[in-house]
Amino acid sequence: MLALLVENLPLVLLVAGLVLMGLEALSPGAHLIVIGVALVGAGMIGVLFPSPLSPFVLAALTLVIGLAAAYVYHEFDFYGGKGTAQTTDSSSLAGSIGYVTETVTARDGEVKLEQGGFAPYYSARSTSGTIEEGEEIIVLDPGGGNVLTVESLGAIGEDEIDRALAEGASDSESRVDEQAGGQSKTDTGTEPETEKSN
Repeated sequence: MLALLVENLPLVLLVAGLVLMGLEALSPGAHLIVIGVALVGAGMIGVLFPSPLSPFVLAALTLVIGLAAAYVYHEFDFYGGKGTAQTTDSSSLAGSIGYVTETVTARDGEVKLEQGGFAPYYSARSTSGTIEEGEEIIVLDPGGGNVLTVESLGAIGEDEIDRALAEGASDSESRVDEQAGGQSKTDTGTEPETEKSN
């Protein structure tokens, strides 16, 4: 059995690398891609160029290709670009915005988050009532990433900042109206004087 495994080591490495790369696609950011690329690279070279010292040569190739893959992976940061935040755990989903893809009730539903990563669709439940399909939502509680607790953006009332902004806007509108009214009074007041002078 062991002799058969050693004889087919390049093929075993190739298959193991492809499996790890597939797992990385299911769970991005797990860094399995680096090991997968190293194993696939060493396996491909071993299949194309068989060697009598195959296990040692393949081990060295795996190490060299793995170091190169780690450098490229770190340098190019494929999952979000340099300096940008990445979802590292479920708590980073709190406050995320999205919309409902399947009606959300207190028991079930589905939402799609704008910054949801590789798989942006999440099971969700509402805090109260029903949120219809297509409505915008905000994540209140990430719930460990399994089931998000969400609320409709339309159902969330104004906060203090919104009220202050609305009050400031209405104050400035009333000042503009007062100034416009004062100018029209001045204009009407000067008009009869010009008529009198003529």
